[in-house]
Amino acid sequence: MNILAIGAHFDDVELGCGGALARHATNGDTVYVYVATVSGFSNQYDQSVRSSQVARAEADAAMDILGVQKMFCGEFKTLQIEFVDPLNIEILKLVQDLKIDMVYTHWVGDIHHDHLALSRASLHSCRHVPRLLMYRSNWYHSTVDFRGNFYVDITSHWDQKEKAILAHESEMERTGRKWVSFFRNEAENAGQRIGVKYAEVFEVVKWLQL
Repeated sequence: MNILAIGAHFDDVELGCGGALARHATNGDTVYVYVATVSGFSNQYDQSVRSSQVARAEADAAMDILGVQKMFCGEFKTLQIEFVDPLNIEILKLVQDLKIDMVYTHWVGDIHHDHLALSRASLHSCRHVPRLLMYRSNWYHSTVDFRGNFYVDITSHWDQKEKAILAHESEMERTGRKWVSFFRNEAENAGQRIGVKYAEVFEVVKWLQL
């Protein structure tokens, strides 16, 4: 099975579905990742917080940890993604050229500008893909509920997910490693609901049983 995980920035798929991707790779599926932006960004005073070069290098290391076959990188600027045809076409070409069977993408209720735009583009461009799940990659509140209704047991792959998150050393330094503890708690809570140690939970858009 050919899997495509779609993220706005380097580290989104690691946080949102890194365990599931590692599980796919271990089970023999071919895993691809598409990251739409160059991922470098500055603060409100126009001071660089993370360079695109550092973000890319850290993402390359994370992909190796998860067993990703290849990462495709867009050139959209961080915080400037829009639901426009150039983005839709980029995703559509990947879906068709790679013969994708299943897609993971951002949750459409995410309030982050880039996440929301990319989710809409994914729903549009992946309309012929038989399986599509949405993930959360942050803790921002939204005015709509995330309806997590699909669980993946990542107990055997939590260590890979954690290492992939930690590969983003510049973000770990900036956030004080809060992402790791937050997503470990999320995985433990999801696991308790489904009777395993660690799980990732997704919202189903569509699922064709093969």
